[in-house]
Amino acid sequence: MFQLSVSPKLTTLIDLLRYRADRQPDQLAYQFLEDGKTEAACYTYQQLDQQARAIAACLQQAKGERALLLYPQGVEVVAAFCGCLYAGVIAIPVPPPDAGRMKRALPRLLEIVKDADASLVLSTQRIIDLLKNNQDVVSPQFEQMTWFNTEQVDLHLAEQWQDPQVDQQALAYLQYTSGSTSVPKGVMLSHKNLMHHSAYLQRACGYTPDGATVTWMPYFHDYGLVEGLIQPLYTGVPCYVMSPLAFVKRPQRWLEAISKYRATHSQAPNFAYDQCVRRVKPAKREGLDLSCWKAAGNAAEPINPRVMGEFLDAYAPHGFRWTTFAPAYGLAEATLLVSSKRVGTEPVILSLNATALEQGVVAPVQEDALQRDIVSCGQLVCETEVVIANPDTLTRCAHDEVGEIWVADSGVAGGYWQRVDATAETFGARLKDTPQVGPYLRTGDLGFIRAGELYITGRIKDLIIIRGANHYPQDIEWTVQQLHPALRQNYGAAFSIIDEGEEKLVVVQEVERQHQLTLAADDILTDIRQAIAEAHELQVSAIALVKSGNVLKTSSGKIQRRACRDHFLVGTLEVIADWSENPQLTARMRSFKNDVETLENQVQMASS
Repeated sequence: MFQLSVSPKLTTLIDLLRYRADRQPDQLAYQFLEDGKTEAACYTYQQLDQQARAIAACLQQAKGERALLLYPQGVEVVAAFCGCLYAGVIAIPVPPPDAGRMKRALPRLLEIVKDADASLVLSTQRIIDLLKNNQDVVSPQFEQMTWFNTEQVDLHLAEQWQDPQVDQQALAYLQYTSGSTSVPKGVMLSHKNLMHHSAYLQRACGYTPDGATVTWMPYFHDYGLVEGLIQPLYTGVPCYVMSPLAFVKRPQRWLEAISKYRATHSQAPNFAYDQCVRRVKPAKREGLDLSCWKAAGNAAEPINPRVMGEFLDAYAPHGFRWTTFAPAYGLAEATLLVSSKRVGTEPVILSLNATALEQGVVAPVQEDALQRDIVSCGQLVCETEVVIANPDTLTRCAHDEVGEIWVADSGVAGGYWQRVDATAETFGARLKDTPQVGPYLRTGDLGFIRAGELYITGRIKDLIIIRGANHYPQDIEWTVQQLHPALRQNYGAAFSIIDEGEEKLVVVQEVERQHQLTLAADDILTDIRQAIAEAHELQVSAIALVKSGNVLKTSSGKIQRRACRDHFLVGTLEVIADWSENPQLTARMRSFKNDVETLENQVQMASS
């Protein structure tokens, strides 16, 4: 019989951590794995509670204020987050600054400070020095804020902590969405949102007190924060934390940690599983035992069934099971999860008529018809209600129609911070024929429900509509990236532009660094055109093969297609080779004379 690991009397995250510190004081709560392998800083529940109380004692006069959390990935940010909660301060987890990308990252950070009217910064001394002593960072907003180096907090201050007496309706933190061109919006999440949602996650994903978790997902992303860091605290299991950079450098470290610490739960987007297949050679897989892995969460970006199959083929000899995959769907505005595959069941994959799907119709594939395989994101979580609605008419879609996914649930956030109109538009949806029901959260995602399973087909804003047919950009991007090893996986963008009064298809695709000097560009450009024509019955209007780093992603790994489209139109892409039916569409070919030496060094590094 499954037993809940949390008392139903606990209503806030403060109650939760105090409960853990009292009942399990010496149990490991969080362990940081430096470089993805070496055990570094860690906290037991008692140590985390003490650190959080000490931090909160410094913040108690700021109850209700907003505080930026700027940390490298690790356990320190967990203590800072809990310290804010213990003080009644509203935490804002944001990406830490990178000295090499300061000019790119700073404007968004300042927009968040302005939007939230943040008055506090919690961070490390290194990051504080980087921001306060950097001549490139001149901001009156920063000058007016109070900065806390939580590394130097005196633990004796914990005795001076006073309970802020917040209830479950109080805001716990603001989750800022990662927009490519729009000003970021802060999703308001309460203690009630988190506690209810953690209970949902525990039941839906099979978390039990005898388990363990491994995470490398960034703390400032909802997937990394809610399931990666908060869920282990809720369930009362050890959490082993890696840096995203450690995963990117050596994907096998993720799998090694799961194997070593007998993790039952770990999650990542689709691209991570792809990286583990492509970059972890068979010799590096020797000794792995993944039989402990109960739920391999797969969400935050489109799920490719081919990648799932290839991962299974690669790691089944090491104990990984097909039933371990746990495809899911969620978004920050719903705290995190909307649907997930049930633990121990097989993933469901539908083979549909691709042509019909482009017309918004869900139909089984017929012989000789174009086929699209879609992975189910599982069944709705607990009491979650989903309506598939026509985004234009605001009416319920028929059973075989694709529509916008609308969500109603206690995990749905209270709206966007200080944005009344945006909150009403996104969180206040009602069906025209039943206006008394709701309100619903409009997700902006397209999908359908079949036999109780939720399927995602794309996003409204990214949808490409050419001659009345809907095309999903991720399908086109996947087609392109299978053509040649020089084309960088998960770093392409398909979008449409208006040219001569018509919507035209454009593809921008990154090239792997080690192939940039030897690329057979003309052949690849021809292959891309032919493959898209055959697979999607579409004519490409323009193709740009670009250097690595030109196709931007959000913090959660989503392709920023709108930003890529903007760079394409103004000619700021670093183009290696391009083709267009209308030469005026493409950026000029870039000369690599000044970059040859750098590229040669990159090639040498990649091959070493």
